[in-house]
Amino acid sequence: MNRRIRMAIFVVSASCAMLVVCFFLLRRATRGIRVGTAVVSHTLCSGVFVSGLDPDALYAEAVKPIPGQATLSKHLKYDVDRKSRQVIATWAGVVRSRAVYRDGLGCMVVHGEEPKGASVVPAGEVAGVTAPTPLEIQPRTPKLEAAIDQAFSEPSQPPYRRVKAIVILRNGKLVGERYAAGYGPDTPILGYSLAKSVTNALIGILVREKKLTVTQRAPVPEWNNPSDPRHNITIDQLLRMTSGLALEESDSGLDPVSRMLFLESDMAAYAQRAPLQTAPGSKWDYTSGNYLILSRIIRDAVGGHAEDVVEFARKELFGPLGITTATIEFDATGTPVGSIYVLASARDWARFGMLYLNDGVVDGHRILPEGWVDYSAAPTLAADYGAGFWTNRGSHGDAAARLEAGMPEDSFYGSGNLGQRIVIIPSSGLVIVRLGLTHSPGFDIRGLLRLVADTRQWRMDSPVAGKTP
Repeated sequence: MNRRIRMAIFVVSASCAMLVVCFFLLRRATRGIRVGTAVVSHTLCSGVFVSGLDPDALYAEAVKPIPGQATLSKHLKYDVDRKSRQVIATWAGVVRSRAVYRDGLGCMVVHGEEPKGASVVPAGEVAGVTAPTPLEIQPRTPKLEAAIDQAFSEPSQPPYRRVKAIVILRNGKLVGERYAAGYGPDTPILGYSLAKSVTNALIGILVREKKLTVTQRAPVPEWNNPSDPRHNITIDQLLRMTSGLALEESDSGLDPVSRMLFLESDMAAYAQRAPLQTAPGSKWDYTSGNYLILSRIIRDAVGGHAEDVVEFARKELFGPLGITTATIEFDATGTPVGSIYVLASARDWARFGMLYLNDGVVDGHRILPEGWVDYSAAPTLAADYGAGFWTNRGSHGDAAARLEAGMPEDSFYGSGNLGQRIVIIPSSGLVIVRLGLTHSPGFDIRGLLRLVADTRQWRMDSPVAGKTP
């Protein structure tokens, strides 16, 4: 073959290969930008229309510090349309994401078609619902106030703590509370992965009602074929993050969970299609995909629609606990996004924590099945994770570090992105809620541990709030 012809073929081949690589990289980058704009539109939509927050302040504190968002911000614009109750985020005028608000169902990112299904009465406007018994407020003490002062204090340089709310209950009585400017006792605050603890409770109620068992095969139609390697995944394995599904969660914007949460209309269906990467029950691997599958199981068990889930949650969980500010958000199929999208006030998050402090019983009425709290706090394999809660009841190194810092062995806690935490300490009768917009490594876990240790010391020094269990 002529040398010139060979050279021409080589150049054309190399050019084609380069075009393929460029196309792949461009597609990957575009997907990351789409995720980034979806994060903006959804975060601001929920913050404005559910929580009543200022969108500019929320963007600056919650979104812009996220790795990658600062780069996008140079060409990013967002528009909050209060009349149509939606937020549109665009990047360079090319990539566009839109989140819409629906009464009682919160916000969702719209992909193509408008969301189906009716709105429901917002949580605080349900007719005929008796107002919750107000929390008994104990006199404040200088020592506990100093502990809260320390938790709210800011370092001289970023990353800042940006604590927004702290509520401390001792034996069900409010002994400490504080809010940042713009927040208050009735402000619904996004719990991020605190939603997993709520999903745990809803599954627990269905277990108490004998509609599910944790040992049963997960009722996922796509896995019905006995030859499917996912066929025998159990509800327990989904709750404990040992399903073995290949659903990496790195929050990079390019990982499967980012795609599931921000680019898919049917999030659970996407999670259910994931192949196995390890044998079910053999390895712990944290992924929100497990909790989207559990959310679909809940939806189908209570009627199949978003409205059914809202009615079930209010009747069986929120109502008995006196929670009136909670909003569960949904995807386009009516499946609750039970991995990250539940909002509630700090006081109502504390009421939720009391359910687990009191072994699943409220006013003598059993909400969760007997033994469910111990099941939820029991460690999974070698991890410091139980079922929807992180736990100190094990030998994991992180649990040992928390013990050394003053968090007791019997304690466990719900934990969400940016430092949303509900700490439950049965031996001290304490529930400690700390909510914020914290971007530091560990989301200020050291500050939380210091608050826990200071509160426990105050409890031992103080006779207030009745007898400790």
